[in-house]
Amino acid sequence: MKKRSMLLALVLSIGLFATSCSDDNEGETLAPLAGKWNITKVGSTVSGQEILIDPPQNESGCAKDYLELKLDNTATEGDYDSSVSACALETNAGIYSRSHNNLTTVIDGVTTTKDIVNLTLSELKVKDANGAIIVYTRN
Repeated sequence: MKKRSMLLALVLSIGLFATSCSDDNEGETLAPLAGKWNITKVGSTVSGQEILIDPPQNESGCAKDYLELKLDNTATEGDYDSSVSACALETNAGIYSRSHNNLTTVIDGVTTTKDIVNLTLSELKVKDANGAIIVYTRN
């Protein structure tokens, strides 16, 4: 009888744990967000179809522009620009936060919130309210 009671308690506990965990995180990805993410594609959705191209903001012959998100919730945007000198890196610092599948950054006083469309160990895809899509790959 004691073994049966313990087994029943264990099964009920597992069931309650699984139910409470799955409802709160529905649709939320659990891959780590912190890291250095290189911009690899940009685009939008046209007539229901996603159109992605190579990012025009990436300077030819330079490293890719990036977004670096650190564990302390600081963020750095890196932009390689050759208008003054070859592949000069300009960085802008700020902070970021994540709420479920939203990524909010505040960089140089500008706040932007994007939906996290896909987050894996190697890819981060975000979409803003205007439908602009950015695909990053982890460096």
